[in-house]
Amino acid sequence: MSDDPKARLTHDQILEAGIDDWRKVLNRIRARFRTGDFATGVALVDRIGAAADEADHHPDVSLTYPEVIVALSSHDVGGITSRDIDLARRISGFAAELGAEADTSGLTMLEPGLDTAAPERLGGFYAALLGGEVSHGEPVDPSGQVPGLWFQKGERGESDLPAQDHEQRWHFDVWVPHDEGERRLAAVLAAGGTLVSDAEAPAFWVVEDADGNRSCICTPLDRG
Repeated sequence: MSDDPKARLTHDQILEAGIDDWRKVLNRIRARFRTGDFATGVALVDRIGAAADEADHHPDVSLTYPEVIVALSSHDVGGITSRDIDLARRISGFAAELGAEADTSGLTMLEPGLDTAAPERLGGFYAALLGGEVSHGEPVDPSGQVPGLWFQKGERGESDLPAQDHEQRWHFDVWVPHDEGERRLAAVLAAGGTLVSDAEAPAFWVVEDADGNRSCICTPLDRG
């Protein structure tokens, strides 16, 4: 793993770093710590905040009654760096000291996608609708209250997937860790879903609900 704090790490390098409490999901590394009560969660968040200020590298933290979820990335390089790995190790240490158990199961990030032939027309509308702003042509919410939205440009009918009997422009990209994709797929199929395509697995699987609406289960694997 590169020690250059500005070098973006690959998924393989992140795995080799041995941060077992953490998983790469979309463009971040994420961890969930089961605190069991609010006071332990507050204590953990307090330690995370002090370490983040000391490192001048600040994660996104979600505190609820039973758990704390932490997400790390280096926004200046658009990915994961050694700065994230170092802080992740410290946070895991704090959690262990407080008796908060790491639980990687179920870590998820949702990224809605909209098929459109002209995405430049839509960014401002959805930024206004969702209370965010336009960045690189797409609406984002800096506060993290709603997930990011991306536009899939192209004319209808270009997909190699089997045809649908209705038009669908919206779909969910559901991002999960590298070791969660097949389990999530199995759960979807057991719940009545249908596998439309595994041609790009393990990067993503295309699934369909009982009404024919499609979504993708995405992992960081096999993405170059």
